[in-house]
Amino acid sequence: MDVGVIGTGQMGRNHVRVYSELKEVNDVYVYDVQQENATRIAKEYETFVASDIRKLIQNVDAISVCVPTPYHFNTVKELLGTGVHLLIEKPICQRSDEAKTLIEHIPEDIIVGVGHIERFNPIVAEIRNIMKKPLFVELKRHNPTSSRLSGTSNVVEDLMIHDIDIILHMLFSGKPSLHAMGTEDVASVLMKYGEAVVQVSSSRKSSKKIRMIHIEQEDMTIEGDFMTQEIYVYRKPGQYKIENERYVQENIVEKVQVAKKEPLRTELQTFLSCIKTKTPFPVTPMQAYQNIRLCEKIMDMIRE
Repeated sequence: MDVGVIGTGQMGRNHVRVYSELKEVNDVYVYDVQQENATRIAKEYETFVASDIRKLIQNVDAISVCVPTPYHFNTVKELLGTGVHLLIEKPICQRSDEAKTLIEHIPEDIIVGVGHIERFNPIVAEIRNIMKKPLFVELKRHNPTSSRLSGTSNVVEDLMIHDIDIILHMLFSGKPSLHAMGTEDVASVLMKYGEAVVQVSSSRKSSKKIRMIHIEQEDMTIEGDFMTQEIYVYRKPGQYKIENERYVQENIVEKVQVAKKEPLRTELQTFLSCIKTKTPFPVTPMQAYQNIRLCEKIMDMIRE
């Protein structure tokens, strides 16, 4: 299968790198409005440069759209009628109304997915299997200040959207009650799903990079690190003992065996597999629309 990548920023470059390494891919074509960037990336990974989008479309079966978020709508709209399968980097669009318009124009005979990369982090599926009746769930996604331009203006649509996708489509179902506070760079959201309290925080002002999930149930506590791809389960202690006149709790700690994988590689392999088998991509455009819609609701609360 021949594939193309539009946009050669940080994510676009990573898509080119992974595609160039996959045995499922024959040729990789790269396009960017800044032709010198496309040429540089194509040379680095021994791929081909397309001089314009039309020539790119003529040479490929599938395309990763990795342009800055404000350009998602027009770029994808131009590609939808070409018969080429599409993987759109998250978020699907800058605004939910744009996403809704695109969804209405997606042909039935092509695969269109959205690249919410953390969905393919191996700890997510493991935690989903372990979690039964959560009482409290906390997710943190904090970043040091970065000069990288993401095309999104606030921390909710830039960072928190990853955890929103996991909450909405992997851990819970239905609509939660919601309360949010924060700024454009630091945000905290409190949700409630039945008896479960869910706390989500994101920051672009941290001095430490954090990607974690913490879950408390009656019988155990689950902790996961998205970066190290490690999960620990803490079960209720079997006994107490007195040590120096203090009660000491002996916890039962288990490290869950996780097959560590690069999430982007899994995501792109899944995309290509969905094309071959004609099955929907796990992160559908409608799910991506729901993610950005909730982000907008959260930011509306913050700005009130």
